[in-house]
Amino acid sequence: MNFLYSKARVLNRGNPPDSFLVALVDWAKNAPMELFAPNPEPLDIYTYVKPILGPWTSVEYRRGVMMEVMRVHAGFESSWNWNEGVDHTNQTSMSHITGQETGIFQVSFDSTYLAQGVMKTFASVFGIDTPETFIPEMKSNHKLALDYYAHLIRFNVQWAGPIKRHEIDPWLSRKSSDELRVLSI
Repeated sequence: MNFLYSKARVLNRGNPPDSFLVALVDWAKNAPMELFAPNPEPLDIYTYVKPILGPWTSVEYRRGVMMEVMRVHAGFESSWNWNEGVDHTNQTSMSHITGQETGIFQVSFDSTYLAQGVMKTFASVFGIDTPETFIPEMKSNHKLALDYYAHLIRFNVQWAGPIKRHEIDPWLSRKSSDELRVLSI
């Protein structure tokens, strides 16, 4: 795969590695299309990025948008490090295993309680229904980490500071979104 626009720098985190971008595109090729379909949830990721990457022209276009958000947010949270661990500056994270951030998107097990526990079912189905199983799987099972994240941000982004505060906005790119979408077809 040839990446041009999706290799763009994100803040002071550098440029995404090809290995991450390949994993992202491969994931999107087989991801369920319902992840990209319109959703009535007001805290859906598409609500947050519509001023930058909208309007939505198709479900396929929304797939590119999802990948672009994943590209930029992973840079913000971990500099695209699948094995990123807990934020040692966050006292809440350090005192409760359920709140310990993990992996490329720095999600924590307590995210399974968001949106009336909608992610609890996902966690149960995929065997990540305890912090002790969730934490290592978010680091080692890249497809699962991408799936979990994509499902989660369809229901709630309030846990994701850089999204909620619109810090990722200047780094989102329509050209990158289009490039990722084309590569995922």
